[in-house]
Amino acid sequence: MGKAKKTYPKVKRIELDRGQSRAFLDRVKNRALLEEDYGIIVAMAETIQCITDALEEKTTSIKRLLKYLFGASTETAKNVIHKSESATARGEAAESETSPGEKPRPKGHGRNGAASYVGAERVVVKHPELKSGDPCPACEKGKVYELALPSAVVRITGTAPLRATVYELSRLRCNLCGIVFTAQAPDGTGEGKFADSATAMMALLKYGCGMPFNRLGKLQSHLGMPVPASTQWDMLDQGEKLVCPAFEALAEQAAQGELLHNDDTTMKILSEIQNQDPESTRKGIFTTGIVSMADGQKIVLFRTGRRHAGENLEDVLQQREQGIAPPLQMCDGASRNLPKSLETILANCLTHARRQFVDVVEAFPQPCAHVIELLSRVYHHDDQAREQGLTPRERLAFHQEKSGPVMTELRSWCEEQLARKLVEPNSGLGKAIHYMLKRWNELTRFLHIEGAPLDNNLCERVLKMAVLHRKNCYFYKTLHGAHVGDVFMSLIHTCQLSGENPFEYLTALLKNSARVARSPADWLPWNYRTTLAGPG
Repeated sequence: MGKAKKTYPKVKRIELDRGQSRAFLDRVKNRALLEEDYGIIVAMAETIQCITDALEEKTTSIKRLLKYLFGASTETAKNVIHKSESATARGEAAESETSPGEKPRPKGHGRNGAASYVGAERVVVKHPELKSGDPCPACEKGKVYELALPSAVVRITGTAPLRATVYELSRLRCNLCGIVFTAQAPDGTGEGKFADSATAMMALLKYGCGMPFNRLGKLQSHLGMPVPASTQWDMLDQGEKLVCPAFEALAEQAAQGELLHNDDTTMKILSEIQNQDPESTRKGIFTTGIVSMADGQKIVLFRTGRRHAGENLEDVLQQREQGIAPPLQMCDGASRNLPKSLETILANCLTHARRQFVDVVEAFPQPCAHVIELLSRVYHHDDQAREQGLTPRERLAFHQEKSGPVMTELRSWCEEQLARKLVEPNSGLGKAIHYMLKRWNELTRFLHIEGAPLDNNLCERVLKMAVLHRKNCYFYKTLHGAHVGDVFMSLIHTCQLSGENPFEYLTALLKNSARVARSPADWLPWNYRTTLAGPG
């Protein structure tokens, strides 16, 4: 649905030529105004106000467009408002910052120790001359013993993402009967040209890292191991059918979650654009991201097509078991995020409400800085609760004690701005205040419901995977291609949130596809290793 067009009040038009304008200004200077001059002054004041509102609206819209096109810096308080003002208003949050003379701690500079290379091949190198218990060659009195922690040297070499091995099987022919005898391939070679690990790597590169088929095909060709784009698609199309049962099991478990985040981002599907029905009122194509918190696990689902986020969430919740209490739903304030026929407990994103003030901070620096600083205290309290490892019940009580008074102060301030007419309702600041007050109950669920998050940032981060694909690959060709992408993206990102290696997981699903089809619930990222270790 398109955004309603901004309308401005009709201004009475008064025609004045240059001579009449000078005469009017002379009368103002000499304080000899005529009765009709009042109408001129009113028209001028209304015109100036209308132009000011229009410029403010356009400036804000242009800034939002620039952020969309070129990205935006982080919206932390110190980047939005002056650092010195931030430290004064933040109060208790400022205590955690570094002192003025203290140098900030440097980051890791990209350096990783040997322990970080968990996927590297490990080669044990024994000392060529000494072993444990031998006499010390230095002092010739003591005996050497082996240290528990060896010295480590990391050596990184370049190789193709898809590495090919050519097995040249010798052949012998009988000079009499002509029968040819061919050597057998070594054990472990497998069947077919592509190993399951190759398909898993293609999926991870394409749908986890945003590498287009043609780009990978060119890289492989440069390295003398060609894998054309069409071949990559064929392998992933076949692989999707093998891993889809695990994806469907994820969706079924996600439907039982106690908390679900959802949002969407625009996407392109060429076949849908080319076959667009001119009579259809729905033009947009979206990728919806859904994050479900179910039994302590984070499950990610992607859905791409013409359906909005609320419709995709409703489709998932259709699998919810009867008798379970309605889940808590976290999203922004857009109506299209809501399921139409299924009940949820709605919570709205506090970051979206805050962003309304961030967008107009240059036009209204002091009021916006006040709101941003109050909200920074709430986020500081949430950080404290997380660092202390509080349970959901303890976190709720902590927020009620610490953040409750802050939110009460914020609401009183917003209501006062409107009641005392300190802000123009149609201005950027007025709209930001109206946005917050209209959704106040949904924005403050964290003060009333255990485990309710402050914002929808988790889902925003998940959707970056779809945005990465859109930026690098530009589009999907067909709806089926979008479905293949959704399946692999869902599995890959769920692995990442579960702390599992997505390459190893996808490889295991493809190698054990028959077992996955029989009992897909046993092949989810957090339990597949147990299944692998059990009897086949």
